[in-house]
Amino acid sequence: MPRPLETYEQAVEYLYARINYERVPSQSYSVGDFKLNRMQRLLELLGNPHEQIPVVHIAGTKGKGSTAAMVARVLSEAGYVTGLFTSPHISAFEERMTVCGVMPTSDEVVALVNRMVEPVALLDRCPEEMNPTYFEITTAMAWLYFAQKGVQLAVLEVGLGGRLDSTNVCRPAVCVITSISRDHTQLLGNEISQIAGEKAGIIKPGVPVVSGALHPEALRVIEQVSRERGAPLFQRGRDFDFTTATDQSAATAGIVKRTINYRCGECSLDALPVPLRGAHQAHNTALAVTVIERLRDAGWCVEEQALRRGLQEVHWPARIEVLQERPTIVVDAAHNWASIRALLETLESDFAPRARTLVFAATRDKDVAGMLRQLLPRFDTVILTSYLNNPRALAAEQLLELARSLSDLPVHMAHDPGAAWKLACRLSGPEDLICVTGSFFIAAEMRELILDGRDSAIRLSTTSTVSAATAGCASAEADSATGQGTLPAAQNGTV
Repeated sequence: MPRPLETYEQAVEYLYARINYERVPSQSYSVGDFKLNRMQRLLELLGNPHEQIPVVHIAGTKGKGSTAAMVARVLSEAGYVTGLFTSPHISAFEERMTVCGVMPTSDEVVALVNRMVEPVALLDRCPEEMNPTYFEITTAMAWLYFAQKGVQLAVLEVGLGGRLDSTNVCRPAVCVITSISRDHTQLLGNEISQIAGEKAGIIKPGVPVVSGALHPEALRVIEQVSRERGAPLFQRGRDFDFTTATDQSAATAGIVKRTINYRCGECSLDALPVPLRGAHQAHNTALAVTVIERLRDAGWCVEEQALRRGLQEVHWPARIEVLQERPTIVVDAAHNWASIRALLETLESDFAPRARTLVFAATRDKDVAGMLRQLLPRFDTVILTSYLNNPRALAAEQLLELARSLSDLPVHMAHDPGAAWKLACRLSGPEDLICVTGSFFIAAEMRELILDGRDSAIRLSTTSTVSAATAGCASAEADSATGQGTLPAAQNGTV
């Protein structure tokens, strides 16, 4: 029997040693590498902890994490012990699995990983199967944690695709498809209909489906699969919809407040808060509300007060997140054409006109050219860099070459996030806006770097007259110049 792991660091190292599709180029794997029978066998060896917990199962090209966070928060406010499983994490591994917003402790992570070691070792010895992956083990850990904590209902975000994702062995009460656009085309296909088919793979016989997909080809596929499986379909624009109201009074601070007036059959809810920034989050809010309505139909008790309170209290890091003002710093994990478009629309609508600096890094197997075509004309200063904690990073030199082939606009290059942050601080004034985007990786690394600098500035302000904003940049410059380790060791992924 393998020797038990004793520390959190050993536990996380064990996980990171597994095959991790969040960290390998998409060219190195195919659909054939994803097999639900491996996940099912792993859960069987653990006593099938997933079978007794109903699920809200959420797939989609974008918006699934935000929608999941909203649904989970509302259910918690309604008094249910609610589990939330999402990926990737931003700062710490245990962010992936929470119960009523609480992450496992370090000791709980160690205990969960130790529960996995023997079943995983048994599967590793099966010659006919590929070894359990990082994401499969993590998903199984989440189920164990939810069972231990007495979770009454879990909200699961699909990691990749849907049909063959390791979350797709769940027992859903509601299935959700937030949107369909092109992403992960090497695995899911180039056509919208192909991608929709993979996402629609989460649809189960007789289980209600909430769909926010608006592309005609995606609609056709989702309707067909729902009909074949006898799954009642609730489609935005046909079965439910909303109108948006905006309060521009706080726009200078980047905190435009939105509400929606929601309609679904006889259900009418006015002035529901949209908790996250961006017009696109109104869509995700409407999806979350529709999910709650379907759960109500099934007997779950969620009062309107809990719905409103839960929406109001949602916080979701690295989704057009404002980390500080003067200068305004926005961090967003946009990593495909559609999410970059949503980010740019939000910068235009929610923030006052000002000089803008872009810090951008990307993953090799993404549509980097498509993202840059949108971004380059919309910023006054562009800094291209490469994140450190994942081998899928596109080198800054390659980004520079690509940017020059797309535009004559001048751009800067920095070899690492620390140098990029130092340069962004030097080139931006207190009234400007700095936006970090391109992938979950750069969002995670830069977010940690910026928050470290901001916290240092706050400590410094108690003994100095230096402003918090200036000190924040100064701290980041000092760390970069001295080579101190301000970047997180966490290994994240993009979906």
